[in-house]
Amino acid sequence: MQIRVYYEDTDLGGIVYHANYLKFCERARSELFFEKGLIPLDGNRSFVVTKIEANFLGSANLADMLSVTTKVLQTKRLSITLLQEVYKDETKIFSAIIKLAYLDNGKPIIIPQNQLDILKGDN
Repeated sequence: MQIRVYYEDTDLGGIVYHANYLKFCERARSELFFEKGLIPLDGNRSFVVTKIEANFLGSANLADMLSVTTKVLQTKRLSITLLQEVYKDETKIFSAIIKLAYLDNGKPIIIPQNQLDILKGDN
């Protein structure tokens, strides 16, 4: 997914504020669903982040075009672990391992196969 850096994404120096890399990753995960005409919320069911391990490797600036990639690292009955990376040109500037749980009314449930297929890029 391509993301342009806007003024609102930056600090006073025109550099992307660190928390916004997580927002970029969230947008990319949502876009996987939107591309299939769906939304990442199914009634009272949705994915929630339970763990993030983030590495800030470089920086981006106002007006930069960034690419966000998403790769499934592991699937379990109740969780999925993703690797999401942000690139500026060909240089990786951010990397995060993100664990998601699937909840129904706030309680963990088995992830339906169709939801796994969307995140894996199947179908």
